[in-house]
Amino acid sequence: MCELFAMSSWTPTTLSLSLRRLAARGAPGGKLADGWGVACYDGFDARVLREPEPASGSAWLEHVLDAGRPLSRIVIAHIRHATQGGIALANTQPFARGLGGRIHIFAHNGTLPGVERALGVAGRFRPIGDTDSEVAFCGLLERMAPLWAERVPSVGERLEATKAFAAELRKLGPANFLYSDGELVFGHGHRRTQADGRIAPPGLTLLTPRAWPSSRKPDHRR
Repeated sequence: MCELFAMSSWTPTTLSLSLRRLAARGAPGGKLADGWGVACYDGFDARVLREPEPASGSAWLEHVLDAGRPLSRIVIAHIRHATQGGIALANTQPFARGLGGRIHIFAHNGTLPGVERALGVAGRFRPIGDTDSEVAFCGLLERMAPLWAERVPSVGERLEATKAFAAELRKLGPANFLYSDGELVFGHGHRRTQADGRIAPPGLTLLTPRAWPSSRKPDHRR
């Protein structure tokens, strides 16, 4: 299975160590050598760099990491083990689409047989490549589009739509995904291949600060 990484912080952060360790798992000749990508938000737009090549040793990735400045407040990265779709740029994650005046980013780990039929993807959002992951992203955006039609939906509305979408995916197969609209990051951990070969939880691991800085405690009133 593929590997996912996301970071959400109060301020733009340097991620050289984390992304280098992730990239090391995508060494040439290994299981995760079929492509890599990283999306870094700048406001509600995003810089997205993808390559259908091994992450380890990539000159493009080294250029990003050696920039000597914080990357972003929100970053989503992916290294690929191809299970559906050929090794091509169109099949390389994370995927990006525009909706509601923002770039939305999505990365998925798992296999979803029958996802196109199950989600009914035939509307505004259609895949460019031929992976189940991109079909899933298009299905998510079809479900989000009515919420974004005339206004910025509330956090609760976006959360409920994402939860309902995740429940649909879980019926098809392992459904670990990361999704962001430039303001929020949604992570859904389901199940994946573990060290002993079983497909079981956890699908994602969450790391959080031990305490909020006193000047940056989250405001739940908004």
